[in-house]
Amino acid sequence: MSKSGLEFSVGDHVVYPAHGVGQIQEVETQEVAGYSLEVYVITFEHEKMTLRVPTKKAVTSGLRPLAANDVVTKALTTLKGRARVKRTMWSRRAQEYEAKINSGDLISIAEVVRDLHRAENQPEQSYSERQLYESALDRMAREVAAIEKIDRDAAVGILNKSLLVKTAVAA
Repeated sequence: MSKSGLEFSVGDHVVYPAHGVGQIQEVETQEVAGYSLEVYVITFEHEKMTLRVPTKKAVTSGLRPLAANDVVTKALTTLKGRARVKRTMWSRRAQEYEAKINSGDLISIAEVVRDLHRAENQPEQSYSERQLYESALDRMAREVAAIEKIDRDAAVGILNKSLLVKTAVAA
């Protein structure tokens, strides 16, 4: 908790499960149905979107600070692991992958990136596999970029290095 009694402060980078990394621009009070409601105003630059989350519901809505270094390390290690693809119908797996991406959990997102990653010598992905892979990679890269204070492309480079280690081990 900060000095103001709020969980987050203006300027903090935060992760909202369904949208990824955003930044708190301000804390404002709005009148809703005759009640005064304090909200975080969060902008998501990559989606050109602003979200207002009630401060009292921030944590229960899944809003969280950027991942700690040990979580990032674990996520990068997850990328190096062997893909675990269930033998279920694609539609079911796609739903599970989508749920993991929207969970906002960096390790779960890393699992999706790992499972859907294709090396040069592997068969092509379907359009929907590629979309989910790109979505997970982007979500993970944006958080790593915010943590490391680098741009998204540099973060993708870090993630690809971990994925290439996996490919070299598997070959």
